[in-house]
Amino acid sequence: MSKSPYNDLVVKRERLRPMTVQAELVWAFLPPRTIGTAEATSSAVLEPAYDIGGDAFDHSFTEDGLHLTLLDAMGHDLASGGASATGLAACRATRRAGGTLPDIARTIDRTLDQWIPGRLMTAVIAHLDTVGGQFTWVNCGHPPPLLIRDGHVLPRVLERTPQLPLGLGLHSEEPPALHRERLQPGDRVLIHSDGVTEARGPDGSFFGEERLADTVIRSTAAGDTAPEALRRLIQFVRGHQEHKLRDDATILLVEWHPG
Repeated sequence: MSKSPYNDLVVKRERLRPMTVQAELVWAFLPPRTIGTAEATSSAVLEPAYDIGGDAFDHSFTEDGLHLTLLDAMGHDLASGGASATGLAACRATRRAGGTLPDIARTIDRTLDQWIPGRLMTAVIAHLDTVGGQFTWVNCGHPPPLLIRDGHVLPRVLERTPQLPLGLGLHSEEPPALHRERLQPGDRVLIHSDGVTEARGPDGSFFGEERLADTVIRSTAAGDTAPEALRRLIQFVRGHQEHKLRDDATILLVEWHPG
């Protein structure tokens, strides 16, 4: 990781085939796929790695917790990758300036509307208080996060009234609603793009939230760590489509394990 920004040989050796321009652009902005402390662990996976278009994620520890973002820009071309990169930059600039989660959503919304008009983006932008376990988030047109507790997915606990996607320039007047839920030690929160649940098999069937929940439960029961659970999950998603992904599939899994 430390050598890859200035040594192409390292990067070329770990790749199996050439990467598209939009994928190269997005990966240049993405953080390490797994980060963690004694209080929390966050892990992410993004497929297809060599041909991603509009999906992107971010996670970073702050003074009072863990920041999480998952973006899904419309389309699968270079403009989609540019929109995702712009969204990440707007997110980090606002967060590092002390902005709130609604502030981040408003900045992304305004920036896309001004500089990349016509490109809509769904997003979940969240914060986990790693001391007290308060999970706070805004959801702009994105699938709701899933709460995993004691090896079970708790249905609709993190489901709220849908908000408008970003890029329309409408959140400047009315910022998206802020939601809160208190976690228990050992809880996991899974945030995913629609490319996961809407992955179609050869018979036209969706991967679906039920199959997603079942896969997560099996990994949890097996005692898998967050990175291993995501590796297994994305393999199931790829297998459901016979390893021919038609849309980006991005999953972000955070676990709160205080003490």
